[in-house]
Amino acid sequence: MRPAPEYLLPLLQLSDSALPTGAFSHSLGMESHLHRGLIHDEDSFANWLTQFIRIQLVHSDGLAIRFASEAATPDELFRVDRELHAAALPREVREAGVKMGARMLDIAGAVIPCQELEQYAAAVASGDCAGHPAIAFAIAGKALGVPLPELLSSYLFSSVTALTQNAIRGIPLGQTAGQRVLRAAHQEVRCAVVLAQTLDRADFGVTAPGLEIAQMQHERQRARMFMS
Repeated sequence: MRPAPEYLLPLLQLSDSALPTGAFSHSLGMESHLHRGLIHDEDSFANWLTQFIRIQLVHSDGLAIRFASEAATPDELFRVDRELHAAALPREVREAGVKMGARMLDIAGAVIPCQELEQYAAAVASGDCAGHPAIAFAIAGKALGVPLPELLSSYLFSSVTALTQNAIRGIPLGQTAGQRVLRAAHQEVRCAVVLAQTLDRADFGVTAPGLEIAQMQHERQRARMFMS
């Protein structure tokens, strides 16, 4: 009998939607569209989620995971961190990356202690890097020997799951409706994984102006459930 790969259980642990990184506190602009009535049911949320995956998620977190996995030196890795932080123009999105990155870095260091995570943590602590969950996840996955497609798939789907759970609370959606949204997102995540492996450096940070504007508007929204 063949055992499961050694990396599988740690990977499942780090990509669990219940991982306490604070993702449940962030809608990443969804709440602005909810406030304006653009998101109000299962179909409208699924459409928003599709655009988020195709445009922002794959070009930011997805490419960051690939570039961090390919980095041959700490300097190359730290460059990915700085570029990812600089590309996040909305203040709340930048702050979300820093806060969730600190938690992911702490948890990943406990689950998969390794020199690369220690170096990244030291760079964050010194201010040389901002910190981001995608990069901490990529370092941990690389240390575990996780193939890039599996690493991308698990992280992207974890992000999609967190946003869907927030939509279930915020719209609100029923739990079954949320599962239908997640099932429909399988193909989008698969396509995003392929795309993240084919784009080049010039595509890093590409996003939709409308989504960025919504993320900026959230800062001044009067009533809010989420931090972003």
